[in-house]
Amino acid sequence: MSRSVRRFLRENSLGLVFGTMFLLAVIGQAFAGHADFNNQLAADDLQEITFGDYVTSSDFAVDVTENWQSEYLQFFLYVFLTVWLVQRGSPESKSPARIGVESDKEQRVGPHARPESPRWAAAGGIRLKLYASSLGSVMGAVFALSWLAQSITGVAAYNEQQLRQLQAPMSWPGYVVSADFWSRTLQNWQSEFLAIASMAILSIYLRQRGSPESKPVGAAHSATGVEG
Repeated sequence: MSRSVRRFLRENSLGLVFGTMFLLAVIGQAFAGHADFNNQLAADDLQEITFGDYVTSSDFAVDVTENWQSEYLQFFLYVFLTVWLVQRGSPESKSPARIGVESDKEQRVGPHARPESPRWAAAGGIRLKLYASSLGSVMGAVFALSWLAQSITGVAAYNEQQLRQLQAPMSWPGYVVSADFWSRTLQNWQSEFLAIASMAILSIYLRQRGSPESKPVGAAHSATGVEG
């Protein structure tokens, strides 16, 4: 293995490892979901489906998209709310003295941009406004699209089950206000909100040496926005 390849793997190891874990988890979910779905069909005396049919089905798609939308909702809210909300003593929060969007000098934009700053940071005008909120905007857009996808695949999966039980199908507007849709949605949202709150609060008092998500081991509990 060449030095450049080793350097690339080292400098991008976090993204590569989590990307690999994501693919393995999706593959595992597909195989487990296929087996479980066929068990349900067998219990109803219906013909089993192939693996290919399952991974292109609404049942698989709704399970995937309902997880995606909750994760991106977490990121979207966290990116935007941490501009104005703080948690004293947490490395997940910025200092209470820095609440808000901060000055151009602090953000290194416009005339305060540095040579290594992104081009749009120095551009000003509409380009700067777009770039200055691009992270949260993209997270919000992915959340909205995955939530829409969840509702579309969800109503398809729900209606398949209704037809198997010889019951009337439901319209998309009816499904998005139904108990099934909101049960799927809220069971994911509550876990995301709990995870964010737990990380913000537990990191006040607990440490993980060497992690940027933790304060230095010797930092005071009251130290806020300090990473180590």
